[in-house]
Amino acid sequence: MFVPELIRKEGLRQGLRPKTIQTYQQCVDKFFRMCQKEPFAVRKQDIQEFLDRLIERGAPGNTINVYLNALKFFYEEILHRRLMVNIKFSKTPRRLPMFLTQEEVGRLLGVISNPKHQLLIELLYSSGMRISELLNLRVRDLELGGKYGWIRDGKGGKDRPFIIAERLFGELRCWIEQNNLRADNYVFFSYGQKQYDSSSVREILKLAVKRAGITKKIYPHMLRHSFATHLLENGYAVTDVQPLLGHARLETTLVYTHLAAPKLFTVQSPLDTLGTT
Repeated sequence: MFVPELIRKEGLRQGLRPKTIQTYQQCVDKFFRMCQKEPFAVRKQDIQEFLDRLIERGAPGNTINVYLNALKFFYEEILHRRLMVNIKFSKTPRRLPMFLTQEEVGRLLGVISNPKHQLLIELLYSSGMRISELLNLRVRDLELGGKYGWIRDGKGGKDRPFIIAERLFGELRCWIEQNNLRADNYVFFSYGQKQYDSSSVREILKLAVKRAGITKKIYPHMLRHSFATHLLENGYAVTDVQPLLGHARLETTLVYTHLAAPKLFTVQSPLDTLGTT
């Protein structure tokens, strides 16, 4: 039985994304390498012991959940066996995302001298896009006259709109005209009109952070967190921000309310009012 191929075919039939299929293949492969049994010889106890070993090795809750989903997919969807009943999913502690202050974003953008790099980072921050969405962006996805654009086949295989900052309209038009970009061209590209690489974006940020004197360790997704946080700080409602981030559940967007709390820090501590009343 060639397990990876079975997962690939069933994953494609069910419309799973390539990255999800690859993850499931890797997780199930690791399980069988550790279990040392044929698929139909595996019992529920084998899966429980495997997960216990992962936990003992310090695997976090979200990693345990990925393995559970992969094994559940393989056994229930492909082999039609229910080995996952009564196995509880590990709870994943919620950690607040890291973000840049508005002042830090201004400093970051102020030290990028390359026009292409400047436009790329400005668009990434001002739209709240994921890095993969930005690098997949094509000229035809931009509606410059309408102050918005479209993210095609984003996370979950969904399309969604994104806003374009007014100050970027002229820069985007000039960029497209100067490079003679056609509708099907990537907005940002490397040599030969090939898709720009995410590692190049990380290098741009790494250099800019150093020049700006920012001590936080910055990665591209932090600009998305900053976008959401700053919109809430500027008075927009969570329900306004949710569709711009492409979140299916409002609860996912609500995490940013814990970051954008300027009024919270104006509350006076009771220690400061002792003896004044």
